[in-house]
Amino acid sequence: MNQKSKFPFKTTDHIKFIVPSLLGILLFMVPFQVEIEGEESFTIPVAYFAELLQVRLADELSAIMTIIITITAIATIVVKAMGGDRLAKFPFFQGLFDVSAIWTLVRILGAIFAILTLFKTGPEFIYSGATGGLLLDSLLHVLFTVFLFAGLFLPLLLNFGLLEFFGTMLTVIMRPVFKLPGRSSIDSLASWLGDGTIGVLLTSKQYQGGHYTKREAAIIGTTFSVVSITFTLVVIDEVDLSHMFPAFYGTVLLSGVIAAIIMPRIPPLSKKENTYITGEQGEPEPKSPQGYNVLTWGYYKALERSKTQTSVKDFFKNGAQNILDMWMGVAPIVMALGTIALVIAEYTPVFSWLGMPFIPLLELMQIPEASAASETILVGFADMFLPALIGSSIESEMTRFIIAALSVTQLIYMSEVGGLLLGSNIPINLRELFIIFLERTIITLPIITLIAHMIF
Repeated sequence: MNQKSKFPFKTTDHIKFIVPSLLGILLFMVPFQVEIEGEESFTIPVAYFAELLQVRLADELSAIMTIIITITAIATIVVKAMGGDRLAKFPFFQGLFDVSAIWTLVRILGAIFAILTLFKTGPEFIYSGATGGLLLDSLLHVLFTVFLFAGLFLPLLLNFGLLEFFGTMLTVIMRPVFKLPGRSSIDSLASWLGDGTIGVLLTSKQYQGGHYTKREAAIIGTTFSVVSITFTLVVIDEVDLSHMFPAFYGTVLLSGVIAAIIMPRIPPLSKKENTYITGEQGEPEPKSPQGYNVLTWGYYKALERSKTQTSVKDFFKNGAQNILDMWMGVAPIVMALGTIALVIAEYTPVFSWLGMPFIPLLELMQIPEASAASETILVGFADMFLPALIGSSIESEMTRFIIAALSVTQLIYMSEVGGLLLGSNIPINLRELFIIFLERTIITLPIITLIAHMIF
């Protein structure tokens, strides 16, 4: 087979794959050192643009997000009242606003919490700096700017063949080890270098586009939407162990990979249907045809995909829809469920009670100050930063190390990734998220503790 018959494409098809894909890699996957407000850190360009805008609009973003969340709630109520079929000619907006009764209620709650927090009125436990204030004045600032830039440029990763190229090559690793298609490696890499929110956004779009089955989307969303390197630096600094970052991050990576191997093989993830959003049964990726190897066949599939991209207008339309989908579909969920979770964590002893059964286990593992450490075990379900915040007063360096590493590897927390997953189209519910959180805790805690005993 000659080269021309192997790749029956025009020069423009090659360019359409190579240039946008390289630009996507640069924006989402190439870390570089920056200085923002006097602090140096490593980040990716998309996150850097988001942070610059966040600094520029710092005083306005709380009000902007309150307006977006309130408009979403009002539009949802109006659409429910007049009937979703009235938007049949506009399928994107029909899907955005014609939601179930429970999600309508959540959006209304999100709007109420946002308004009360913005104007610092009503019960203080809703708008305090540890609950609604933490979300509206901090996290939602991040989500607004990250969704803006990530949503706009996401088509560079999704639509021009990059996923097809890497997906074909990496399937030989991802499928047997993690029970996932090769293209999922891009999702995890974007999360790792950038932010878990980007990983959830990528996964949701891939699921909607029919590239992941329900099981695959749930596995990726709950296992590979990992915390960025930048945030792990904040966590280890909070427990005053910055000098141990290499050992800390190595521990997080090892325990995270082991959890990623085990989680897809146990319920609830193993029980998810292996069907696409269309209802069709999932099938293993076909092998490379005769005359191609994994590299050349991946390149062929990439060119086949890039060939379909013919309109600049569609690129920006796709990006704008991504942005609206995340702003209006996800932000109200994060505000509503995140506030409730943080109120429970801050103003009730629920998480302390839930952590008590872990005391004998922690003592068995010979973890110093086991009773104090137990209070941090499950509080991370509300917010990932809470365990480090609570654990920072513990005297034992080993215990603080374990708490920090565990909080990162638990991965599911309602103030961000958990809320994002529930607000996305990824087929996962609150009960399943809590079970997955517990399973990740049980799997990673012994690994982290073993490494901590070796280090200290």
